[in-house]
Order: sequence, then C-alpha cells, then structure tokens
Amino acid sequence: MVLADGDVTLRPIKVRDQRAWREVNRRNRDWLRPWEATIPPAAPWGPAVQRPTYRQMVRHLRAEANGGRMLPFVIEYQGRLVGQLTVAGITWGSMCAGHVGYWVDRDVAGRGVMPTAVALAVDHCFRQVGLHRIEVCIRPENGPSRRVVEKLGFREEGMRPRYLHIDGAWRDHLVFALTAEEARDGLLNRWHRERHGHAPPQK
Repeated sequence: MVLADGDVTLRPIKVRDQRAWREVNRRNRDWLRPWEATIPPAAPWGPAVQRPTYRQMVRHLRAEANGGRMLPFVIEYQGRLVGQLTVAGITWGSMCAGHVGYWVDRDVAGRGVMPTAVALAVDHCFRQVGLHRIEVCIRPENGPSRRVVEKLGFREEGMRPRYLHIDGAWRDHLVFALTAEEARDGLLNRWHRERHGHAPPQK
C-alpha cells in the first residue's frame, strides 16, 4: 500500500531500505537524539533489553502490521528516503484508535514533508482502515513537531507526565488528538488549504 501527494510518498518499510535508512539516521543522529525513544535501565527482576538491529526492527514492525496493530511506513521525498512514520498501538473493539510517531531528515524540514505525510496517514486510518481516533504525543520542547499537528488542526488534550523514556530519562509529553468526525473533509485537504489557501483539484 502506497500513499502519495506531490513529492511526498509513504510506503511500507522494507529490509532493503537498510542502507538508505541508516545513512539518513546517521546524518541526523544529533538532531534526532532529544526526541527519540530510549530503553530504560532494566529492573532487577526484569530481562535486559537491547536496542534492536535494523533487521530486527523491520521484522517486529512487519509482525505487528500483520497482526493489525501497526502501520509502519518510510517517508520518501522526490524519490529519496527521508524519514519514518508509524501508526502504532492500534486498538480495535470499542476504541478503534492508534497513535502516530514520526521523524524526518533535517535537510528537508520546513518543506511541508511531515504535515503531508501525517495527513496522508491519518486520512488512510480514518477512511480505509476504520480507526476513529488518532493521537500524537510530543515533548513540550519539540517546537517543530508541535507545529506539524497544529497546522493539521489536532486538539491539544493535556500533559502526560513522564510518559516515555527519551534521551535517557522519563519525559513529559503533550497529547494531541483527532477523531474521524473532526476530519470529515480530510486532513490532506485541510493541509492544502492551510498551505496554499485552497484545496487541490479533484483527480
């Protein structure tokens, strides 16, 4: 399944993306470190957990996707891998919800890549997958990431204290959310109006 708008494409992550993924991640290590999840010290009674290799990560993402619990994408801009977006924690039953996490190459930040990618993913979740609610949890200090959800009209719902282990410590996160009823016209249409002052022509 491939989702695209203009120069931005979302497609499932693959093992053969390893070289490009590693290269982008390496160049952006210092830029991404304050926002990326880390593994907390093991509890005395718990197993030691190590950061997975790329192949282990992809195998895990695929297994979760096959179980209907995740949608793992890479982001391409003008045909080049520039980041990653994952819809994770998908819950069915009476909730029908998931949460979105993402990162992007600093070289293409500010070009509308991430708002487009998030809009594509959320529209797909609401219209094709059948989810009802999408959350994005962001550290309060992460201005660029907060601007992404603000541009798309996500509601700020409050603070989750010490929510995730990030950059070596338990960090507070702000919760932003949308329900399907709040995005009936589509986030991509909303983003085009925000960016260009009008919706794109219907294809």
